[in-house]
Amino acid sequence: MTKKNRYGNRPTKPPRRRDAPAPIARAAPQLREKKVPAQYGRPFIVLEDGDKNTFKYQNGAWIPDETNIAQYRLDSQVKQLSQQINSMTRYEVRSPLPVGA
Repeated sequence: MTKKNRYGNRPTKPPRRRDAPAPIARAAPQLREKKVPAQYGRPFIVLEDGDKNTFKYQNGAWIPDETNIAQYRLDSQVKQLSQQINSMTRYEVRSPLPVGA
């Protein structure tokens, strides 16, 4: 004797009808301009001590620099180097070249 299918005799329910949500008004997409890749110059080394004072290496000596690392990061490419010198953090800074140079 064959088994009775217990699930095939259920009446099918009609699909629930939901009210369509109101369309969302969206602003027109903004056109993006292609950014010209920046060209950077030669790297130079900058040291930063615990008081956030910076020093630049020039002519065989470390000279105090008026620009701090936060200001360098605004327009230049800054990379922190892994080795420290006398508990001072080393950074490699590359300033952008002027356009058309």
